[in-house]
Amino acid sequence: MSRIRSFLLLAAAATAVRLSWRMGWQCARAAAVTKRSRGIIQHASDAIISTDEQQHILQVNPAAASMFDTTMHAMQGASLAHYIPRDQRQQHGNSSVQYFGATGIRMRMKGRRTGDYAVTGLKANGQHFPLEGTISSLAENGSRIYTIILRDVTERKQVQEQLEQSYSQLRELSAALQTIREEERKHIARELHDDLGQLLATLRGDLALLQRQGSSNAAARKLQKGMDELLMSAITSLRRIAGNLRPRALDEGGLYFALESLRHEFEARNNIACTLDANEEELILDDAYSTAIFRIAQEALTNITRHAEAHKVALSLYRKDGALHITIHDDGRGIAEKDMDKATSFGLIGMRERVWALHGDIAIASDGGTRIMIRLPLPPSEPA
Repeated sequence: MSRIRSFLLLAAAATAVRLSWRMGWQCARAAAVTKRSRGIIQHASDAIISTDEQQHILQVNPAAASMFDTTMHAMQGASLAHYIPRDQRQQHGNSSVQYFGATGIRMRMKGRRTGDYAVTGLKANGQHFPLEGTISSLAENGSRIYTIILRDVTERKQVQEQLEQSYSQLRELSAALQTIREEERKHIARELHDDLGQLLATLRGDLALLQRQGSSNAAARKLQKGMDELLMSAITSLRRIAGNLRPRALDEGGLYFALESLRHEFEARNNIACTLDANEEELILDDAYSTAIFRIAQEALTNITRHAEAHKVALSLYRKDGALHITIHDDGRGIAEKDMDKATSFGLIGMRERVWALHGDIAIASDGGTRIMIRLPLPPSEPA
């Protein structure tokens, strides 16, 4: 019995030693992990701030102190409002936004892009600067601790503002060039029609007088007939060129009449059925709108002729809620999504630029053909 008792005592002692060694190893490992985590936080390039639910800063890393031009000692225990003022925090009317704790900082639901976590910081010298980051929380001793990771995006925001300014300037330049080009087209078309057109008409009239005087020379009569045919061909070509530069129907009958003429010409030239659903009174617009809409329809029909292999085309224009809604739909083979934004798709690019110049929206979809949907806001003074 004494031997059994001794063996049990030795086994219990060995087990205790093993448990003690294991607990010591686990404690050492936990301490090492904690030390490593603190080292990562201390050397992180992003600012890391921990707060309680009352917005008191519990812990910061050197990057946070450097970002706000202060010291870690000065930040610890201070109110978060000293560095992220409540009146500078972004306000969102979205129901997916919620406050965390009592801090007043709002965060988007999971899955939103990082830019949605934007706030404005305040440096020690009183300078405001843009920040973005993430927020997480954990429960500790019955209360919640919030960890805020921030990044200064001043340079990125400046670059973005410069890009937006350049983009806006390019849009304005494109709109100005479109206007200049239309004015030049109008001027050239008028010169062709009024000067060269009248000259050709006068020559044809003189030739007709000469033909009525008669001639016994068969060769002269043949020459006169040939001249008359050439003059008529020249007049026809002149009208076609002038019409492509600036359709007279747009100036003489307005947008509805010009679209009707475009539709008839499209049907006759391509043998493709085309319908126009519009109210003439709703298309009484100024020259800028009329020209832009006509050019958009013209470019769309040109693209259909070249690429769609369609049998039917439908144009629809109607007013609703102070805007003109335009739909151009064909039953062709559609357009691939990769082709919608190709740099060489000059027709689509031109249509978008005309729509954007009038502060409108354009969408292109491929659903049993190609559907172009445009919304153009109209000036309040336009007749209903």
